[in-house]
Amino acid sequence: MDCRLGCGACCIAPSISSPIPGMPNGKPAGVRCIQLNDDNLCKLFGLPDRPAVCHHFKPETAICGETSEQAIQIITELESIT
Repeated sequence: MDCRLGCGACCIAPSISSPIPGMPNGKPAGVRCIQLNDDNLCKLFGLPDRPAVCHHFKPETAICGETSEQAIQIITELESIT
């Protein structure tokens, strides 16, 4: 599966414990990453400052669903049970 451009669910729904430029303590679940632009695209994509956890995330239907809204719901649910 290719990433759905403009989705941003993986940058909003999960917590990220590693430092992110502008968010030195990471981010809590449900909080929009400061590195998302107005089109929900990562400003760090392809740059060495991008956290490893973000780099290693690979979209798949089981996580991303069929829509951005489904992705938020699925990732939020997974976050709550981990």
